Amino acid sequence: MRDRELLFGVTGSVAAYKAPELVSRCVQLGARATVVLSRSALHFVGPATFEALTGRPAYVEMFEPREHFLGEHIGLARRAELYCIAPVTAHTLARLAHGLADDLLTCLALAFSGPILLAPAMNPTMWRKPAVQRNVRQLHADGYRIIEPEPGWVSCREEGTGRMAEPDRIVQAIERLLNGGAAGE
Repeated sequence: MRDRELLFGVTGSVAAYKAPELVSRCVQLGARATVVLSRSALHFVGPATFEALTGRPAYVEMFEPREHFLGEHIGLARRAELYCIAPVTAHTLARLAHGLADDLLTCLALAFSGPILLAPAMNPTMWRKPAVQRNVRQLHADGYRIIEPEPGWVSCREEGTGRMAEPDRIVQAIERLLNGGAAGE
């Protein structure tokens, strides 16, 4: 992963607490990383955490350019080799499946030409819903790589499939994708 350029998206899920560990592990393996947070992610983690881990600005707003004169959605998309959104909520899955680009995180998904890895996290009942599964099938058909959530205890005090994959599992999927393989899911 040394000297590879990664882009991370973080959405508003309790599982966002795992995102700093994921980013940190990739940076420790030598990757250069940039993080984009949805507004709802700010309820769980903050830009300062990711800025400290990456040594780069963390982005939230689409129309506050900090680096790229063509817009952050173009500059960041051109710079990165892989885009990983972890966690990705049911809401963001739906927005991506329908090609909506109403914030920087989703706009980047449309502007990005490399592999996009999604790590969903949600309540098990939500994960099983036909609409969510339909969106997952659409995203697979559109070329997104999805690392399926894991079974176990979730923050709403239920057990079932919906836990975001552990950071080590996501790092392994990133490494496989960077080396030209499948995400393994």
